[in-house]
Amino acid sequence: MFFHSSSFIFSTKKVLVIFWFACLQVAILFGAGISHANANLPADISRIFLKQVPSPSGSGYGYRLEYYVRAPIDVFWKFKTDFDSDILLTSNELLDHRLVRVDGNDVYTENRYASAPGLRFLWKTTVIDEKYRLDFELMNVDDCRHKFHHGYIQLSPAGRYTKVVQTAFFDFTGASFWVKYPWYGGMKYTLTSVAKWEQKVAVNRQQVAISAAVDRYADEIHR
Repeated sequence: MFFHSSSFIFSTKKVLVIFWFACLQVAILFGAGISHANANLPADISRIFLKQVPSPSGSGYGYRLEYYVRAPIDVFWKFKTDFDSDILLTSNELLDHRLVRVDGNDVYTENRYASAPGLRFLWKTTVIDEKYRLDFELMNVDDCRHKFHHGYIQLSPAGRYTKVVQTAFFDFTGASFWVKYPWYGGMKYTLTSVAKWEQKVAVNRQQVAISAAVDRYADEIHR
């Protein structure tokens, strides 16, 4: 095969420039503000913080769960708002999940959990995109032997990470035992298990997003 050397050099330079630009765009997408944001990150980024908080109503129980995931906020937000994803069933804490309906910003889902396999929990989640916030409430409290269960999930950007804060207030039969029981099925075990699963999922989601970005620029090279 014969080719003109100058055109080969030009094409090579073009490919290198496009490849460099693609790498730069990916770095900007996933690393913007890293130096500033990372200054506020905990020393152990995988650590999960959980504490009990008082219920505003004065009855029942509450908790605040805080952790970081290794993915930018927009990437992780897509995961948190994909209520019909098969990925949800890869969690060991979830036996069954079904998207019931979507009504504007309100999403209704039905879950069955490993810790309560005989019950089906119907949740209403209000999606607030501009605030990266999800407000959730258990709708069939009587069926699940609850008095109430509601709360919110707030995402905040932290450079290439996302900070997740989940706060909930609840009261149900056996709640006093659940919040204190330290082993499988208890509050600490269940919530930290879900948080660790989300940390793992976030890494996979970020890798998928990076691969998609690289593929887009690869298509530009062949045009």
